[in-house]
Amino acid sequence: MTHSIGADQILHKRQTFMFPCTSHFYKQPPQIVRGHMQYLYDEKDTPYVDFFAGVSVVACGHCNEHITRETIKQLETLQHTSTIYLTQPMVDLAERLAAILPGDLLRTFFCNSGSEANEGALLAARLHTNKRDFIALEYGLHGRTSLTMSVTGIPMWRTDPYLEKNTHFIPRPFDPSLTLEEAAEKSLQALRRVLAEKGDTIAAMIVEPIQGNGGIIVPAKHYYQEVHALLKRHNVLLIADEIQTGFGRTGAMFAMEHFGVVPDILSMAKALGNGTPIGCFSTTDAIAKSLNRPSASTFGGNPVSSVTAMAVLNYIEQEKLVRRSHKLGQMLKNGLEELQHKFNFITDVRGMGLMVGMEILGEAPQRGAEAVDMIIECMKNRGFIIGKNGVNRNVLAFQPPLVIHESNIRRMLSALEDVCIGGHAWLYEASPAK
Repeated sequence: MTHSIGADQILHKRQTFMFPCTSHFYKQPPQIVRGHMQYLYDEKDTPYVDFFAGVSVVACGHCNEHITRETIKQLETLQHTSTIYLTQPMVDLAERLAAILPGDLLRTFFCNSGSEANEGALLAARLHTNKRDFIALEYGLHGRTSLTMSVTGIPMWRTDPYLEKNTHFIPRPFDPSLTLEEAAEKSLQALRRVLAEKGDTIAAMIVEPIQGNGGIIVPAKHYYQEVHALLKRHNVLLIADEIQTGFGRTGAMFAMEHFGVVPDILSMAKALGNGTPIGCFSTTDAIAKSLNRPSASTFGGNPVSSVTAMAVLNYIEQEKLVRRSHKLGQMLKNGLEELQHKFNFITDVRGMGLMVGMEILGEAPQRGAEAVDMIIECMKNRGFIIGKNGVNRNVLAFQPPLVIHESNIRRMLSALEDVCIGGHAWLYEASPAK
């Protein structure tokens, strides 16, 4: 058993030495001390099946020995030099990414996080188009730097009261009162209006192919094709924020592949490092040439993160994790849909691959958020770590490591059903059945 100070002391130190904006899940949070593949363990060595993967980060599993072995070897060889010196891992990773990225996305700039990656992508768009403004979808999340917060459409994540006013928000292609087709058309109509009025000032539109924190929102299949066609007419670039969706999460290497669209710029982070900090954005040769003034990232593309990322890509390929995500994601989604048919309070199940959301009490989201907190607490007590998201925080988020087993999913679904029926009548008031 790993020595620890315990959850209470950690909470005390957080409250004493950290900013109050740093929050945590659970009324009784465990102290997580170690992880292995799809499992996490607390200070009492209690196992938990992780169905959140650190918010889509550890796609290849916690402390995956095939990856950490390469990381440790590089740590013992060369940790850091900066981009102003020549090292092989960074260029090898850039070459490897060029081979798996869609279309003619060829050139990559490395940094440390998803926020940085999106910031760089937005800058590249401005430099290439010589235009300033952006279009973004309502309820998207793109980062916590000033510019990425400015294109973020979730109110709770727009922390800075002095954000730039150069973002034009349009409705996302999802509205519970409309069909997917109707919601897509509503969004496209708004896009047409903005482009007609402001197209000469707009550099790029940034989107999450599937909104993550916004509640795991999947648009109609034709939506991004029509978006891209409209943008091209006005010399506006399309930036695909694949921070959460990239590297097999949705059953494709990149989520935009589901929609048959190659974006002009694609940003990445999270799963690429499997827990080691890394971020990057990639684009075409022509667009990359516009980002030609001196620039650098002190830790971006360092040897350790680059070697780790290549080990991640090797593991994804060798273990066929993209195909596995598609197969197990369908099993997970089907199981959640079966629960939806049994319980009134489950108002929607949506997602692709191993990125699935289950909305609770969509018609009463504040109460749904309370229910979600109760459910994830009960599931934690049963040995399952479930995430939460959504504009109103009333969506259960299932984004496990792609190495999850079928037996883990079956056990989780069984436990979730027990939670739904076991003494929580307030969730569905009178009748649990539809």
